[in-house]
Amino acid sequence: MLLRFRVANVRSLRDEQELSFVVPEDEEGATARRLSLSDGKQLPVYPVLGIFGANASGKSNVITALKNMRKAVLRSYADWTSRDGIPRDEFALDAKAAAETSFYEADFVMADGVRWTYGFELSDRRVESEWLFAYPKGRRQVWVDRDASREKPFDFPGERLQDRTLLARTTRSDALLLTRAANDGHPQLTPIYDWFRQNLWDVTPETERPQREAYTVRRLMESEESRRRVEELLRVADLGIAGAEVEHDAQGRPLVRLIHTGNGEQTVLDWEAESFGTRSWFALIGPLLLALDTGAVLLVDELDSSLHSRFAAEVVRLFQAPWVNTKGAQLIFTAHDPSLLRTPGGGRLLEPGQLWLTEKDQRGATELAPIADWEPGEEEDLMASYLAGSFGAVPKVSEGQVGRRLLRTDETARMEAEEV
Repeated sequence: MLLRFRVANVRSLRDEQELSFVVPEDEEGATARRLSLSDGKQLPVYPVLGIFGANASGKSNVITALKNMRKAVLRSYADWTSRDGIPRDEFALDAKAAAETSFYEADFVMADGVRWTYGFELSDRRVESEWLFAYPKGRRQVWVDRDASREKPFDFPGERLQDRTLLARTTRSDALLLTRAANDGHPQLTPIYDWFRQNLWDVTPETERPQREAYTVRRLMESEESRRRVEELLRVADLGIAGAEVEHDAQGRPLVRLIHTGNGEQTVLDWEAESFGTRSWFALIGPLLLALDTGAVLLVDELDSSLHSRFAAEVVRLFQAPWVNTKGAQLIFTAHDPSLLRTPGGGRLLEPGQLWLTEKDQRGATELAPIADWEPGEEEDLMASYLAGSFGAVPKVSEGQVGRRLLRTDETARMEAEEV
């Protein structure tokens, strides 16, 4: 499970920002899971984090930064070259940022309960630093300590790591040691690499939908049990769908058609006739089931952009419910819709520690913080307080301001035309 993610100098995330699944000491609600660690202790962890904020406040950049870290771990050895340099996407509104490193760090717990911290700093041409710490008995063990400014960049305190000399000699200055080691199947480091490979899966509802639709179709064909689960999620969404059927075209490619009910009759529609909302929900089902089945961390940018708020809330509930989410899967999503802060009955869908807000400062840099930092009351309506601006992170636009600005612009243009 992912515990924390830290990042700096990536897109609008200029200063170091932290996103944490760890439950604050004074806030352990019904949604928290108790994670057993290898040292015998238990750590309360949230299964879901939601990131809210105004347009262009940096919500999506948090998701992008997580994707960037995963891609760096998986592809640095193959994709980064001395000719092209290292892709960084540093903060663009400060000329000094280009000369500073981009920073990534993740804390996570493996299946055996051991907590790990892995991170690195990148410049345009080399990996400036890289580190890997383990906490098997609650105390930090340093496995990798890399600093490009030293005469010997690599240090392996405690000599716990196998093939240290080989790794130090064969890891390029512009590639991560973790990637290099995993490419040769290093027995100790490959499981760390695999954690990134099997987590931080990205779902953006408005892009790559055909691929996700195709994956959900494969889940339909996988087994009778898998088909039943997909069809149940289609039915529970109240789209008037009774089931699905899969055919194959002349080239043998699978084609799905959904069975709709109405007036006591069933109608099978061609896929192109389905609504955007239905196709978006169908495309999300496959990744949802995959994450729940494997206990993965799923990233969904703009969860509410193509789904009704009720569907979006149900996605959250899937991860919150321990009887459904039995493998400890986690969800990070961004959204605009404030109704996700409240259940239809007026309660809280998410706890204050699960709700994170993005807001840009005067420099255009994103600041990320949980609503818990404002210490809302136990009975406080989080949606009402958010919309009232009590936590910030809402557009600074008064009622009618957009129309007045547009009218003023039109009047100015008319006056300038008359002067000419």
